[in-house]
Amino acid sequence: MFQALKELLESIAPLHPTPSPAERARALQLAAAVLLVEVVRTKATLGEAERGVMESALRQQFALSDEELQALLDQATTTSRTAYDYQHFTSQLNEHFTQAEKIRLVEAMWQVAYADALPDENEMHTISKVAGLLHVTHGEYIGAKMRAKETSPH
Repeated sequence: MFQALKELLESIAPLHPTPSPAERARALQLAAAVLLVEVVRTKATLGEAERGVMESALRQQFALSDEELQALLDQATTTSRTAYDYQHFTSQLNEHFTQAEKIRLVEAMWQVAYADALPDENEMHTISKVAGLLHVTHGEYIGAKMRAKETSPH
């Protein structure tokens, strides 16, 4: 009887409503943006160079308008301040990104780190941790780092 009541209630108002495709896409965009912001979170301010690299990477991956991009980065910055781990974000990306998209994200993280100077220990640790959670192999990780370094202005 309890099971029948539970099924009836769930049919009326599901406990976990299925997100719309637009909501799912926005969640993936936010997850990627938060991980980019995390690279420089330990710095006092987000520099123009880093923000420019983030904008370029997100625009290339998601084809966002300028307004959507600014709103996404603002939300990512706010979300990053309250995030206590990367698992929430990487699990979404693992579920919906291809391996090539995950490698491009790691490369974009390296580009953010190289945007203003050589990466510091915190930036390198963050990228390494995220790459592991995204199941990016060591070879793919090093390749992404080298490509980012080659295109770095420094």
